[in-house]
Amino acid sequence: MRRIALLAIATGCFVPLLASAPASAQATRTWVSGVGDDVNPCSRTAPCKTFAGAISKTATGGEINCLDPGGFGGVTLIKAMTLSCGYTMGSILVSGGPGITINAGATHNVSIRGIHLTGINQTASPGTIGIRILAGAAVSIEDSVISNFSQQGILDSRTAGNTKLFIRNSVISHNTGSGIGLGATNGSVTEIENVSSINNLFGMSTTTGNSILIRRSVFSGNSNSGIETDGGAQANVTDTAISNNGIGVQANGTVRLSNSDISFNTTGVSSTGGQTYGNNRISGNTSPGTALVAAVPAQQ
Repeated sequence: MRRIALLAIATGCFVPLLASAPASAQATRTWVSGVGDDVNPCSRTAPCKTFAGAISKTATGGEINCLDPGGFGGVTLIKAMTLSCGYTMGSILVSGGPGITINAGATHNVSIRGIHLTGINQTASPGTIGIRILAGAAVSIEDSVISNFSQQGILDSRTAGNTKLFIRNSVISHNTGSGIGLGATNGSVTEIENVSSINNLFGMSTTTGNSILIRRSVFSGNSNSGIETDGGAQANVTDTAISNNGIGVQANGTVRLSNSDISFNTTGVSSTGGQTYGNNRISGNTSPGTALVAAVPAQQ
């Protein structure tokens, strides 16, 4: 299956390791600037040039902020960390690898806020994955734009159990593989809210063992499927638009739909595990596809 092949390719990507500065030299808050210099201490008055230059000068659990607009380069996060550029233009433009790789400790939490990630996808060595998650307890991606990568926009391939992923208020578009690829292998839970995953191969695809809650989101223009679950995965979808895809909902696992629109797809639903609470609107598809079965609410 092409989606699985793309996930397999991604696991072979090179992951750079960054040396850590002595703890005494690390600050809880550091800064990057378009006119900074990585020889600086990354302070407010002497900012660094890149995220990679700032990370070794930032303490575990600290935060890197963008002082002014700039392109700050790809980075690997190996500890609990926040990258935050919510109030200015913070960009990562890469070729030849991922934009952000998260390879943090098993108990570490990582937050990405207000970052624009773009893969240079018209070269012999394109950007591969927007945000690649290898390890870490919980990852939060907020107010970000991820586009034009040759594999996935977001790829979660953690192997530890009970991991968490939160994606909110973000746009993921024009990626060759899945916009959101959920390939964690040991019971990961993902929450997607107010997210547009558009013009990818799959809007969201998930492998066995993943549980996903999707609210108030858009999956549109994806050439294969808007939402896809493998057997053993489950997704609850509410207040969501699924339109203009090859297949709107491809439920090889369980997909429970509530108050959502499945419209203008080539096939509305291809399902062995699609369920409805009876308040969805399936219309305007070239073929409606498989009929959804009634979902049975849990008894209180």
